[in-house]
Order: sequence, then structure tokens, then C-alpha cells
Amino acid sequence: MPTLDDILEHVGEFDKFQKQTFFVLCLLSAAFTPVYVGVVFFGFIPEHRCFSPGVAELSQHCGWSLEEQLNHTVPEWGGHEASFSSRCRRYEVDWNTTGVSCTDPLGSLGGNRSTVPLGPCRHGWVYDSPGTSLVTEFNLVCEESWKLDFFQSSVNAGFFVGSMNIGYIADRFGRKFCLITTILANVVFGVLLVFVPTYLWIVIIRFFQGLVSKGCWTAGYILATEVVGPKYRRTVGILYQMAFSIGLLVFDAIAYAISHWRWLQFTVTLPSSFFLLYYWCLPESPRWLISQGKNDKAMKIVNDMAKTNRKKMPSHFEDIKFEEDDGGKQSPSFFDLVRTPQMRKNTFILMYNWFTSSVLYQGLIMHMGVAAGNMYLDFLYSALVEFPAAFIIINTIDRIGRRYPWAVANMVAGIACLVTALIPEDVHWLKVIAACIGRMGITMAFEMVCFVNTELYPTYIRNLGVMVCSSLCDVGGVIVPFVVYRLVEVWHDLPLIVFTALGLIAGVLVLLLPETKGRVLPETVEDVENFHRQSAPKVKKIYLHVQTSERADD
Repeated sequence: MPTLDDILEHVGEFDKFQKQTFFVLCLLSAAFTPVYVGVVFFGFIPEHRCFSPGVAELSQHCGWSLEEQLNHTVPEWGGHEASFSSRCRRYEVDWNTTGVSCTDPLGSLGGNRSTVPLGPCRHGWVYDSPGTSLVTEFNLVCEESWKLDFFQSSVNAGFFVGSMNIGYIADRFGRKFCLITTILANVVFGVLLVFVPTYLWIVIIRFFQGLVSKGCWTAGYILATEVVGPKYRRTVGILYQMAFSIGLLVFDAIAYAISHWRWLQFTVTLPSSFFLLYYWCLPESPRWLISQGKNDKAMKIVNDMAKTNRKKMPSHFEDIKFEEDDGGKQSPSFFDLVRTPQMRKNTFILMYNWFTSSVLYQGLIMHMGVAAGNMYLDFLYSALVEFPAAFIIINTIDRIGRRYPWAVANMVAGIACLVTALIPEDVHWLKVIAACIGRMGITMAFEMVCFVNTELYPTYIRNLGVMVCSSLCDVGGVIVPFVVYRLVEVWHDLPLIVFTALGLIAGVLVLLLPETKGRVLPETVEDVENFHRQSAPKVKKIYLHVQTSERADD
């Protein structure tokens, strides 16, 4: 009996039906951007200083310029870059005192810069920004700055929990049901973020938004790859991720136009409500229907494919089913991932690479948000380099293989981070170029770990292996805000040094994995253990098949 892949060869593997489905799912992928990297704009940290009562009046009385006012009243002002004291401390003096000198105000108050005591910002802060962000609304600076880290970590914690539970829903109730329910939940939580008044509730709702949004993106990825033929799946998967890159460009443009974070949140959430129309626009995955024994419904979708693609269904295709293999009869176990030497090596290396990809990808975006220069232009440049990254992957993985481009991508990302850290701040354009090269490298590594992970595990444990390894991606997402925002207070480019070490180690470890180019997917643990010893198995099998056919003809 034919399989679905056999039928797709006749009704179209990537024709009009699949292209329409793929296009609407790419819109979903692009809309995931504000959830994943929104902290760059939602949590923008402008230059700030303590608000001191009486300073504005004194400045007006003395006729100071803004620079003169800051130089007289802000500790350690006028250095090469803002310091902790200039941002988080104020002179413990009463600027409302009568008789304060306009030429030496601190001296007239009985002290100088070195002797006047400093104190915390008791009356809030002044922010040099025309808009608002989480930071300016809730004063997430100085001693409260860790709360911004926690805001981003909460959404990644939601990714971690949701990727496991939403995956179960997609397998149990279907891809389409999972998509519609998570889209609805994502819209509800996104709108709630606009109106809740307290930081605590924002963090809680942000966690629930992460809980459903990544599962929604993943369900779209699965559906996009399940309605196309085998030879298009990898390309479709890469292009689906490229749609996320397009989302970065759109998000950057919207953030540039809307500088108030609540209005920005509302603007990027509202279009997602139109995705609820997918209930009528999208098909269920025929592969999932077949796996649930719903062949009649699957055949109806296949007939719709044939009609939309203007292809004729062959009359002898009366039924469809998946071909079962011995690997499918085995029960997956977490212990199988580490029970044998090759499986154990693959698992640990893949886990580390998922972790590293997440830390470097999100970390470079966050670091760019706190760097000097135009945040919107820097974000634009770094997003643009994701497109050549996808192009390089598509044109190298089937020619050169997976291992060497993947290893080089990690190493390039690590080296570029080091170069960026060593370039002086006054050569900002060169720092941006180096950072963009690093972003391109880690984008390639991130996209490659997604599909190589599936090629290194046997069939019966493949989904479990991907789930366990990719969970380290979300663990990295939880940690990276603290790595970036805390280390920049020690040295602005210190996070880049950490990224350098992580990237170089990841590149070396990838070289220890077997090459999967041209290899048949493993069916058992024994296949994985023998993977690195195989030599051109497909050529040997084809040769024997030809010999057998010739003898039969004789």
C-alpha cells in the first residue's frame, strides 16, 4: 500500500496548495519575533541620572546649559562614559539652600566633589529618552536593574515549560488545534501586558505568553514540513526560520515609529488576532491524521491538494498509511540518550550546542541594545545578515556536509565576538560590522542544530532526543539576561568574551560528531553506534540492487 510520500509525488510535493499553507504559516513565524527578542525595545535602558529636587530651579536661576548643570550637580559627570555613581548616586546636599554659588555650587555648600557624601536616588531618576520602556516606567535601574533580567528570563522559562506541554497537545489533539488555541492564548496574554499596572503581573503574564508562543511557533514549523514532500522539508524548515528574520525587520521599523512600550506591545499583538482565521484557512496535517488512524480525513485533504495543484489522483491510490519499522515498536526512554558511548557523546554535544546557540543569539541582540550608537540601525544591520546565513546553509549542507559548515559557523561567531570586544568604542562602525559577522555565524549554527539534531537519533527516540536537547536552548535563554546585563556593569564588552569561549568550544565539539550528509536516518541505537564507521552505504546498496535486477532479467 502507498505511503503519503508516494502520493505527494503525484499530487504535488510543493505546489500551490503547499505554498499557500507555507505562506500563511510564515506570517506566524514572523509574528513570534516580539516575544523572542522584544526585550531590546520593551526594556530599552536610556541614559539616566538621579532626580535632585531644586536642581532645575537652580539651573534656571544661574542660566546653566544642560551640560553645565550636569557637570555641577551629577557625581563623576564628564568622564569617557557614564559610571555607576553618575547614574545611581546623588550628592547629599540641599540644592534649595539660599545663597548657592552659580560658579562653584558644591563649594558654597561646604565641600567639593571628593568630600561631599553620595547617597542613593531617593526621588527617582531622570531619563534621557523621549519614549517609555519597562525600565523608565518601573525604574528598573541601579539596585533594581536585576528585574529587567528577570523579565526576559520569565519568558524563556515559559518557553522551557511550554515546549514540552504544547508538544504533547500537538501530538495528542493535532497541529491545527494546537495552533488555534495557542494563537488565541498568545493574543489574550499580549493584550493583557498592555493594561496590567504592576511589574509583578507583567512578569507573570510574560511567563504565560512564553508558555504558549514558542509552542505555537513550533507547531507551525511541524505543520509546514509535514504537508510537503521529503526533498523539500529541509528547505521549507530553513525558509520558515527566515520568515522570523523578516519579522525582525518589521519589528525594528514598528519600534522606531512607536517609542512607548505599551503602545508598541499593543501594535505587535493586534495583528496576531487575524491568525485565528487559520481555523478556516489551514488544513490539518495529513501525516498526523494518518498516525491517528483517520485515513478518510487525510485522504480528503490529499484530494484537496490534488485539486488545488491541478493534479489528478492516480486511481490505484485507494488508501494511505505510514510504513512501520522495527524501530517504531521500541519504547523511548531518557536513559537511551546516554546508555551507549556514541549516543551519550551526541546527546551532550547537541545539548551544549543548543545552549550556546541560544546564549549567543539572544546575548548578541541584548548586548546591542545596551551598546552605544543608534539602537534601531544596529538592530537592522544585525537582522539583515540572517538572510545570507540562510542562503549559505541551503547551498552548502548538501555539497559540503553538515559538520564543517556548522563548526566554522560557531567558530566565526566566537572569533567575531572577541574582535568586537577588542575594537575601541570610537570606531563604532567597525564594532557593528564585527558584531554582524558574529550574528550571521550564530544564526547559521542555530538553524543547523535544528535539523542535524533529528539526523543523529534513531526513529523511535528522535522526538524525545530533540525535545531534551533543545530544552537547553531555553535554559540558555533564562541565563543570558543575567550574563549580559550584569557583566556589562563590570566591563561593557565582558559578555562578548564569555560568548567567545562558548562559541569556540561549540565549534570544536561539533567536529566530534559524525557527518550525516548522504546518510540514511538511523533506525536503532546500533545504527547510531555504527554511524561513524559507515562508508558510503547508499552506493553499496544501490550496486547490489542493480545486480539483483540484472539477474532477474536474465
